[in-house]
Amino acid sequence: MPTLLDRFLRYVRIDTQSNEASQTVPSTAKQLDLCRVLEAECRELGLADVSLDKFGIVMATLPSNLGRPAPTIAWVAHVDTSPETSGTNVKPIVHRQYAGGDLVLPGDPSKVIRVAENPTLSSLHGATIITSDGTTLLGADDKAGVAVIMSAAAHLAAHPEIAHGPIRLCFTCDEEIGHGVDHLDLAKLGAICAYTLDGEGQGMVDSETFSADLAIVTVTGVNIHPSIGKGKMVNALRIMGDFLIRLPHAHLSPETTDGREGFLHPYTVEGGVAQATLRIILRDFETPRLAEYSDLLHRIAADLCRQHPKTQIDIKIVEQYRNMRDGLVKEPRALAKALEATRAAGMEPRQTIIRGGTDGSRLTALGLPTPNLSTGEHNPHSPLEWTSVEEMQRAVDVLVALAQLWGQETNLKSAEIVDYTV
Repeated sequence: MPTLLDRFLRYVRIDTQSNEASQTVPSTAKQLDLCRVLEAECRELGLADVSLDKFGIVMATLPSNLGRPAPTIAWVAHVDTSPETSGTNVKPIVHRQYAGGDLVLPGDPSKVIRVAENPTLSSLHGATIITSDGTTLLGADDKAGVAVIMSAAAHLAAHPEIAHGPIRLCFTCDEEIGHGVDHLDLAKLGAICAYTLDGEGQGMVDSETFSADLAIVTVTGVNIHPSIGKGKMVNALRIMGDFLIRLPHAHLSPETTDGREGFLHPYTVEGGVAQATLRIILRDFETPRLAEYSDLLHRIAADLCRQHPKTQIDIKIVEQYRNMRDGLVKEPRALAKALEATRAAGMEPRQTIIRGGTDGSRLTALGLPTPNLSTGEHNPHSPLEWTSVEEMQRAVDVLVALAQLWGQETNLKSAEIVDYTV
């Protein structure tokens, strides 16, 4: 049987970067390369109901071995990697028996994973650390989660003495661009709750995420040859520059906030004199605050239009995901059992919040309570990304414990007995 490390190294070498500008589903065909590998591996493990649909969603079932009804739960991870850093030709470096100290990445020695900036490394002496070579991201976000789920399923399939109920495996595309569960059929998934394996470090159980909107600001100007531009030209780029300057800088920005503080984050601008487009992500743990951020953008736009009456500024607000906090109360056992499973795996759980989102944010909003669990990710979306085999293995142990805990449920409601056969 492939080891956890074998699986992880195989997965990260497959380029699965998603593309926000694409109009296809999935956004890049190369994501399907890993989806097909996972479909084949699920069949090799003898899992039931294995499917790969046209959206790149892979599902499979680890059947119950209880001989009686039990709730169906799901484990979810995404195959795509971030568009922010190249995922092409990833060369994972395995640092065995890590002896401490900073890690210089050989493909680009200017890239250094420093202990001072990664204090978790201090507790991993003797561990197996995996990094990229510094020229790409590693892809632990979220191929660590994919490897953890496949390894946990393989372990349970190989050890029928471990009692568990039915477990659905689900792998999605395009999570990094906010479309991971757009086409996920929850009735087909057939679970009463799910767990995304997409979290940092070890022992963390994420029960809150940001609520998130995307603002698309389009400035339309008037282009004319600059030699005759006086009184006629309206430069959309200059007006967009004024728009950016008026955004909060000393507060409400990622550079100046942490904890439960929200922000507005302009992250890409493109265009020319005739038209320019700016994308801004709006984030806060309190959903009503997003409307306040939207109002601020509209006030800035109105002020600029008064100054430049020939210009037009349009703002489109796109809902992305919502704080999972409120939706988790629908199935309180989901969070309680995650905490209990973490203890059973030998760790004291930390109930944490994510200054970001996961597929679980949207799944919870859609009615499927979905906490997020640690998988050993560190420095995601960056050439300085790293993970460790030991932290990933602890995540496998948590899933095995979760399977056992849910298998102990006996007083079932009719809604908890789901026919997940597809």
